[in-house]
Amino acid sequence: MAKKKTIIYLCDNCGYETPKWLGKCPNCGEWNTFREFNPNSGKNSGVSGEGKLESEPVAIGKIKSSDLPRFKTDFSEFNRVLGGGIVPGSLVLIGGDPGIGKSTLLLQISLHLQSKGKKVLYVSGEESAAQIKMRAERMSTSADDFLVYSETDLELIMSAIDRVKPDYLIVDSIQTMQIGDINGLAGSVSQVRETTAVLMRLAKSQKIATFIVGHVTKEGNIAGPRMLEHMVDTVLYFEGEKHHSFRLLRAVKNRFGSTNEIGVFEMSSTGLSEVENPSQLFLEERLADAAGSAVVVSMEGTRPILAEVQCLITPTVFGNARRTTSGLEYNRVALLMAVLEKRTGLLLQNQDAYFKSTGGLKLDEPAIDLAVAISIVSSYYDSATKVTDCFVGEIGLAGELRRVSRIEDRIKEAEKLGFTRIFIPANNDTQALIKASKSIQVVGAKTLTEVVKKVFPNAR
Repeated sequence: MAKKKTIIYLCDNCGYETPKWLGKCPNCGEWNTFREFNPNSGKNSGVSGEGKLESEPVAIGKIKSSDLPRFKTDFSEFNRVLGGGIVPGSLVLIGGDPGIGKSTLLLQISLHLQSKGKKVLYVSGEESAAQIKMRAERMSTSADDFLVYSETDLELIMSAIDRVKPDYLIVDSIQTMQIGDINGLAGSVSQVRETTAVLMRLAKSQKIATFIVGHVTKEGNIAGPRMLEHMVDTVLYFEGEKHHSFRLLRAVKNRFGSTNEIGVFEMSSTGLSEVENPSQLFLEERLADAAGSAVVVSMEGTRPILAEVQCLITPTVFGNARRTTSGLEYNRVALLMAVLEKRTGLLLQNQDAYFKSTGGLKLDEPAIDLAVAISIVSSYYDSATKVTDCFVGEIGLAGELRRVSRIEDRIKEAEKLGFTRIFIPANNDTQALIKASKSIQVVGAKTLTEVVKKVFPNAR
């Protein structure tokens, strides 16, 4: 009999399987991403924690619906992003650019948990125990009995877990972990796939909340097979610019809560600290009489955040006008400029336009349309908006203002920060809001032209 062939090929990008090598992946369309993988090579690897979970099918009517128990850390921002706290037995993947602060965040959380009587095992495959000690000494929180293990062999790590029996496990990073009996180097598709599967079974069987750090590619996606994000319970991205001190923690997948929440942190020499009022942070350097600036109340999950949108309109030197955006969607900006040309009479086809959301905050919800449009008009006429005005509303192609969600929370946040006037779509039910608001004037408008005339009454 012919020998049975067990070699398959996996796509590095999406995890697509094929019995033969292909130049282009038929699933994701990427080239030269297939790597050889032997699915039978790890069956007898001897790694503990790989046993099957003992469970029986149960009728859904007999299942008790109760809230998942959660443990809250000292970081309320971190708790909000996770959906209320850490769930026992959950597997959380944290990705981000190199040097952004992923290891610092997890080390601080580990020290917080240890100080509250929880047993934490911090496994690092990238730093030595002495390096971790040096980083921990820079932080105000310390725990002498905090357990650190510098190792990349998963078999040794599983043995240490059996001895220590921790409540929480930190693995930094998953690309450095490897199993001896699995083909491929550390970070390859086969190694990442098998090590994540072992950690997942460990978390579910022993109820150990596990956090794993993942490297990202140059496109900003987590490196390794795409199935890595499907295997874990929660995927978090730690974002920010190296030239800014604050960081954003964003959930893109969460089986225990919303995926729209963000947490705001500030990086300092002693580690990360929470930013309780991010709106004030994003507006603290705004100039009072600057043309091309407008403030919007954007919703990030359940939290309203005030952010500044800036626009610079200059005459074009070349034949085609240039459009550049930072923190805003390019297609949305192009659409709004076309609406302004058609509905308000602004001649923008011979003008270069540069857009920026200050502080590196990414704004992508429809409610920012009105603020972007007002910033364009302000820069075009070189006329500044009032520093106490803010704008909320979605703009249609006919120039109409469409209603937005959570308008009550947006108005309250603007009023709390001292704004005296807010422009919103007239279709939002504002009668009760106008009566309840004492220090802020709520102005409803049906069209973009109506707002432009009220904000710039003397524009030529």
